[in-house]
Amino acid sequence: MIQKVENKWIADMHFNITQTGGNVDIDADEAVGGQGKGLLPKPLMLSALAGCTSMDVVSMLKKMRAEVAGFEVHVTGNLTEEHPKIYHKVLVEYLFYGTDFQKDKIEKAVDLSVTRYCGVMEMFRKFAELTIEIKYIEQ
Repeated sequence: MIQKVENKWIADMHFNITQTGGNVDIDADEAVGGQGKGLLPKPLMLSALAGCTSMDVVSMLKKMRAEVAGFEVHVTGNLTEEHPKIYHKVLVEYLFYGTDFQKDKIEKAVDLSVTRYCGVMEMFRKFAELTIEIKYIEQ
């Protein structure tokens, strides 16, 4: 499968990226000439990770009939100090909201995403130390 994105320069450090399904504006940090007109490229990588694993988990929970009232994934990345600055440590937090959690099914869904299905997770594993945390929030 081939995937393609197109990146069009708008002005200064502002660009518009188009892919199947939509587009997004990106811009650089103000310290390097950006004007806050778009998302930053490196955090978009964290967004891709959050999105990929979230879709896996929701799909598997549905198949397992393990209902939760709410679900979030928070991803925090630590960049190296030297150039090229890359993420070397990444924390992925899975937050489940509700009551009477089916923890065995939830943990299986997360584990399958982390170890088998999420391709973005596998890419991150090539360059970063990953930490996975599951949190249950009673409502």
